[in-house]
Amino acid sequence: MRILIAEDDFISRKLIQKLLASYGKCDVTVDGVEAVESFILAHQEGDPYKLICLDIMMARMDGVQALKMIRDIEKQKGLTEGETAKIIMMTALNDKETVMGSYDLGCDAYAWKPLNIEKVHEVIAKLGFETKE
Repeated sequence: MRILIAEDDFISRKLIQKLLASYGKCDVTVDGVEAVESFILAHQEGDPYKLICLDIMMARMDGVQALKMIRDIEKQKGLTEGETAKIIMMTALNDKETVMGSYDLGCDAYAWKPLNIEKVHEVIAKLGFETKE
């Protein structure tokens, strides 16, 4: 499985990458612009991401904007629900409006920072993914 991690904080990015490596190949980006570009490139290569983790607060383009663009691209491509990426939003914000807005835009789950490793594994399992080991 191919995974995309969009996180602007270096330590968080490394932690998430280590945490998700047991599920598949992880690509990392530092902002929403790079995340959307990577998403498009992965589709062009014929190897789309199955799981995308988006930090909400990032420079250039935040995770909510990236989520909207990714879901819009999937709609333009005519992808069915089983063909779209599962998207987990990651945030330290405790803002109900942002959370509900992200679900309205099509996120599949939320992970609160600081990340609880067991809870992240539970969320990923609920999305239907298993470790490759």
